[in-house]
Amino acid sequence: MAHSLIDKAFYDAILHFEENEEAQNYYYSIMNQEVERNGRKDTVRNQILRAYAMLFCDDIGAEPGQIAGPDEVEATADRLHTGTMGFDPRHWYRMQHHFPVIDEDNYDRFAALVIADLNAGPLREAAVNGGDMLLVGAVDPLHMTREEREKQVVRTVSLHDLANGGETK
Repeated sequence: MAHSLIDKAFYDAILHFEENEEAQNYYYSIMNQEVERNGRKDTVRNQILRAYAMLFCDDIGAEPGQIAGPDEVEATADRLHTGTMGFDPRHWYRMQHHFPVIDEDNYDRFAALVIADLNAGPLREAAVNGGDMLLVGAVDPLHMTREEREKQVVRTVSLHDLANGGETK
């Protein structure tokens, strides 16, 4: 992925997308930028959507290199949580960032937010400093039973693996 483009400025542009036109312009300029990797040209948007699909390859049945579409992003958005085990509403990632609806208009922005947060946002900083992390959990954890919470499996996600097309652990 184009690491130099997925930086704090890009993360901030996504956070302020709804608030100002300058953030929107910056977001679109990065997402539509062409990059080359291994002799193949692609857009940052497609690379982000591939990385997002890799996060959920088991859940959505994604093949290596597959791009996540609106349906895949919407179906998996409620599986992302920050913090530690024992979820509460403050840890529900998409609601923390005000994405009550994920559809054709914003699915790529949500995926970009997740990837940018892992690369240059508070999630990266928290992971480096030993704090919160991104958890992939059950759908709608607010309504999980105690037994479901105890049986859930948490996977760690390596930024290096995502960037290099490897598997999640």
